[in-house]
Amino acid sequence: MANRCRCINCITPPHILKRLLENPDSRIRDAALRTLLTTSRLRGERRALGLAAFAAAAPSQGRRTIFDCADSTSIRLATLARTEDGPNSRDDSVNRAFDGLGNTRQFYKQVMDRDSLDGRGMRLAGYVHYGVNYNNAFWDGSEMIFGDGDGVLFTDFTKSLDVIAHELTHGVTEFTAGLEYHNQSGALNESISDVFGSLVKQWAANQTADQADWLIGAEVFTPDIGGDALRSMKAPGTAYNNPTLGRDPQPDQMSKYVHLPDTDDGDNGGVHINSGIPNKAFYLTANGIGGYAWEAPGHIWYAALQASTATMNFQEFADTTYLKAGQLYGSQSSEQQAVLSAWKEVGVPISGVRSLAGTADRMRRQSPVAASNGRDQDEGEVMRQIQLLSGQLATLTKQVASLRSRPH
Repeated sequence: MANRCRCINCITPPHILKRLLENPDSRIRDAALRTLLTTSRLRGERRALGLAAFAAAAPSQGRRTIFDCADSTSIRLATLARTEDGPNSRDDSVNRAFDGLGNTRQFYKQVMDRDSLDGRGMRLAGYVHYGVNYNNAFWDGSEMIFGDGDGVLFTDFTKSLDVIAHELTHGVTEFTAGLEYHNQSGALNESISDVFGSLVKQWAANQTADQADWLIGAEVFTPDIGGDALRSMKAPGTAYNNPTLGRDPQPDQMSKYVHLPDTDDGDNGGVHINSGIPNKAFYLTANGIGGYAWEAPGHIWYAALQASTATMNFQEFADTTYLKAGQLYGSQSSEQQAVLSAWKEVGVPISGVRSLAGTADRMRRQSPVAASNGRDQDEGEVMRQIQLLSGQLATLTKQVASLRSRPH
């Protein structure tokens, strides 16, 4: 795909690692420095390799293979640790990575009817024990990489199912919308991964939306501090607050959007920070609908992702979720109203709702004869016409987004 992301998608935000460079503990400081330097080198390599590095593997029904890097940062030197048909490993990290890849694969197959990341059975490869005290996990466009953490503020990244599903979902995004990894489209890219990372965890635990903790990376982040995480979808900006790391900078409302430089140092325009806004919109949608979040809310977001363009911004994505909710569950349905309310609460009101609602109102007020040119028109026909209007508006939205993405 022309729009596929050529970047390293890491779970640990750069602002956390930079804060750790100031830590008085040399173990923490050195681990953060090594993580930042290694990640920067990997980004440079990926940019140099370009699209060649992202050639899709041959279809293989999502077969899993886990490799052991043995503290090296060269995956070419990694040794085979476990295969789809092989026995369990004696290494817990290998088995956790294997199971996490499997849970994510099964979620997309059973819930979203998607065959692996690319929808065509792409092989899933994972590499554990990457680097020394490496404080990150990432998807590099071809495989999943896990660090062991510094043992003080971070622990083995294979311990968090939502981290594994988050990173693999970057692959799903690459093969669908190809959301560009900067500014609002990049924040959406990160948010989509948080959404489906959390949904995989909730699905595996059979939790309803009100039972879930909506935390990302709680199992691997600050193991000696309870109740915190890398991010909170339920309450962005509250995931952590301590002297070592400072306060979680994520906004939960568009009025608090953080404007950062579109550079590596600026987190590509704050993609790990501003993702809090669409994260909160999904959380509110899921709780507004109730029940299992991977059902109606998850299907609405997945349909919106499939309909998105590479340069989608928050407003365009919000509008798309509203339209998809109408197409999947009916115009003015409780599901669509939950989407409408959620985006409004985070400061991204849906575009064109007033005119669409007015059209529906007028149609309902018309007499059966006038509305159908002499034929009786029941409520079902009215709703079908409203859904047709929603579809037409969705098409126009995509066309406008496409025009905006063309060079002038």
